Amino acid sequence: MRLMSSLRTLLSFVFRRKRVEHEMEEELRSHIQDRADDLERQGLARAEAERQARIEFGGFERYKEECREALGTRLLQELIADLRYGLRQLRRNPGFTLVVVLTLALGIGATIAIFSVVNAVLLNPLPYPHPDRLVALAEELPPFREFAISYPDFLDWAQMNHTFGALAAYRHTDMNLTGSSKSERVKVTQVSASFFPLLGVKPVIGRNFSSEEDQRGIAPVVILSGGFWKSRFGGSSGVLGKVLTLDGKGYTVIGVIPRNFYFCCETANFVLGDVYVPIGSYDSQWMSDRGAHPGIFAFGRLKPGVTLQQARADMDGIARDLASAYPDSDKNEGISLTPLKERMVGNVEPVLLVLLAAVGFVLLIACANVANLLLARATGRAHEFAIRSALGASRGRVIRQLLAESILLALAGGGLGLLLAWWGTKATLAMLPETLPRANDVRLDLHVLAFALTASILIGLLFGLAPALQSSRPNLQEGLKEGARGSGGAGPRTQRVFVVLEMALAVILLIGAGLTIRSLAHLWRVNPGFDPQNVLTFNVALPPSTAKETPDQIRAGLHHLTDTIAAVPGVKSASITDGAFPMQGGNIVGFWAEGQPKPATQSEMPNATNYIVGADYSKVMGIPLQRGRFFTPADDVRSRLVAVIDQDFARTYFRHQNAIGKHIHLAGMDQPFEIVGVVGHVDQEGLDTNRQSSLVQIYLPVWQIPDQFISLLAKTEGFVVRTESPRYASVETIRRAIEGMNREQVAYGFEPLGGIIATSLA
Repeated sequence: MRLMSSLRTLLSFVFRRKRVEHEMEEELRSHIQDRADDLERQGLARAEAERQARIEFGGFERYKEECREALGTRLLQELIADLRYGLRQLRRNPGFTLVVVLTLALGIGATIAIFSVVNAVLLNPLPYPHPDRLVALAEELPPFREFAISYPDFLDWAQMNHTFGALAAYRHTDMNLTGSSKSERVKVTQVSASFFPLLGVKPVIGRNFSSEEDQRGIAPVVILSGGFWKSRFGGSSGVLGKVLTLDGKGYTVIGVIPRNFYFCCETANFVLGDVYVPIGSYDSQWMSDRGAHPGIFAFGRLKPGVTLQQARADMDGIARDLASAYPDSDKNEGISLTPLKERMVGNVEPVLLVLLAAVGFVLLIACANVANLLLARATGRAHEFAIRSALGASRGRVIRQLLAESILLALAGGGLGLLLAWWGTKATLAMLPETLPRANDVRLDLHVLAFALTASILIGLLFGLAPALQSSRPNLQEGLKEGARGSGGAGPRTQRVFVVLEMALAVILLIGAGLTIRSLAHLWRVNPGFDPQNVLTFNVALPPSTAKETPDQIRAGLHHLTDTIAAVPGVKSASITDGAFPMQGGNIVGFWAEGQPKPATQSEMPNATNYIVGADYSKVMGIPLQRGRFFTPADDVRSRLVAVIDQDFARTYFRHQNAIGKHIHLAGMDQPFEIVGVVGHVDQEGLDTNRQSSLVQIYLPVWQIPDQFISLLAKTEGFVVRTESPRYASVETIRRAIEGMNREQVAYGFEPLGGIIATSLA
């Protein structure tokens, strides 16, 4: 109660100071008038009685100070007075004030800009109900720490666990949207029926998927993203019930999710798609194959009171049960559990913390600079401080006055810094990788404003303390002399200390920047194993009717498509590519080499990165051939099965032997592949990866894919082309040539190979 009373008194003084001062004076005058009335009744004249009462009472200001002391507002009033005086001093020196404020604004603004990113990405909770209970799940398969999930395994996890309230699965893909004058490629996210309810997302119109719709054989349905709904249908509520034709199949629109919804996870950190379809209705043989991992990931919500350790123990038991029941596919596989926020943030945390430390050094340099300026200014005010001390000002009073000025400068710098940060935050996001997680959450919110205010006050105290302590000990003998500018001594020494500190911080910052630039330069000089100059990559979504063609028709159509692309003016050579692609994810295949015993199960096989390519792939990519040959058009489905391996494969499995003519066996294939060539190793995971930990690599000719698997090529294929100049062949020319073959065929995702390398380094 006493604390609340004191707080009310302080607030009253702050917001009604003039009225409180007036009431205080009226109270004191009433006491004098009462005493004068007493003296007048004792026989004194009125004028003499009032004079005598004033003499007895003493000065007003002394009693007003005592009243303020009793009310606890004396320090507050002195602070207000100090701030007023500080403002007058700063107005008298506009040049000095402008330099200091701009210096601080740059340091504080940069710090606030980076902190706003750190706050959104690392500090703020995820924008879902009970985000601390959300956990990402993935399969663990040595030597990989985490791996995509097979759909049958996910269904078993959801049914067998005892620690999760619900699990949800999702998978990213693309589909052709047809039915209008021009086909287009749209981003599609396949999700389980539990996906949106688990995240607490409710459609703005319509409804979520039902569990019955999340199964094969049910009439296809689709939910639109808010952005796609606005751009494609103008935000009309009449969209419900409309049919979208995706990959030749009609999907009925049943709902629209909010426009601001986002979700990113696993390494790709993609923002989800334009439309959402039930994952259980996906008609693919992969969905029933326990050994297939078609890019499915999962997350779940822990039951109340369940810890992450308990959930891990529960899922470890499930992994053992599945390994026992399905040894060929699930042996040696574990289940990885990671807090969803940690999975979303990924490996960006150290990057952001380094950036924050870097701008922190810049801010410290700015503080040292400003402290030096204040020391120099304090030397010029030595006469003023000497007079104040001679008149009775205590050392603490002088220090408070100077700190008030410093805080005013810091607050002004912080205010301008906020404006710079508002612009700087956008610039920071533009410089950081596009895959930065939670980028949609970056803004100047209340946490950032509180940080800016606190940082400004602390910075004001930091750079103002040394000048204040220095100026609070004036040399009265020298300082009181007319025109005195300072007394030398400790002032210049302190300034030299700040100069040394400023230079030391600058050197540390420059060394860090230099090392970073050198590391990046070394990365750029790393040979990726291919020549990215003048190489363009893109994808072609084939017409839905392709899936109904015979294997020979599919091969003939892909041959014709490749020849059409190669014939575009400006294109030197072109190749189809499937499976893995450098620095853009990969296709992993189990194998065993000639001369080694066949592993008991597929999960016990060593793994290799698998490239499925056309005959001109090595020529387009500039991958050096070391021994033997690469593929030719004669390597088709009617010839013997052949393969090309990289030098790491040859060194590891055929040491001191000639690999040419040897054979390798691949998981799921009955016949072995004869090795006909050895090529250089490609940096599949990025230029900064450890060569020792990367997988060996196998190349297979695309035209030798067996008939039972050729339908997998009937949806989307990748292509690489080498052009005659760095400007590349006209993308529109290539697009028109491809789409001119069939109106339902879509070319998309055009990107220079050099841009892919830059993205991997981002």
